[in-house]
Amino acid sequence: MSLEQLTSAADAIAQVECVSASATWQDGAIWTRSTFRVVETLKGDLGTEVTVRLPGGRVGPLTATVDGAPRFFPGEEAIVFLARTRSGDYSVAGWVEGTFRVERDARTGRRSVTQESSAFAVFDLATRQFRSAGIRRMPIEEFRARVAAAMAREKERTP
Repeated sequence: MSLEQLTSAADAIAQVECVSASATWQDGAIWTRSTFRVVETLKGDLGTEVTVRLPGGRVGPLTATVDGAPRFFPGEEAIVFLARTRSGDYSVAGWVEGTFRVERDARTGRRSVTQESSAFAVFDLATRQFRSAGIRRMPIEEFRARVAAAMAREKERTP
């Protein structure tokens, strides 16, 4: 999904820091709930904390891995595009596509974002080759500006 598609699909967009993550059994499957401190809200109204529910995780000796579902660990920072589920929880829109890890360059201190899906190979039908796609090491200020522009375009289209 493009940044515009993610922005449109998201009910909320926020820069967050993972506080905790725990997996539990629910309806015969393993689900992980990750709780985040909201650093900054770019879209929507989240308050100071938000919990995201995603499939997969580890309960006791059992691990369930779901391709494309991001995993979060305490202390990690990310910008996430959140969508409300039918049950009222939040999930990440597009899973790894809607997850942008925040990194700080140790040498310069500058912050950047990398889309988690940029690590995946994508098959290009036109060239019949695999290629990488997605945002990598984009300065966080530029990323915020692009999200703001996408939200402005979305607002223009919505009467």
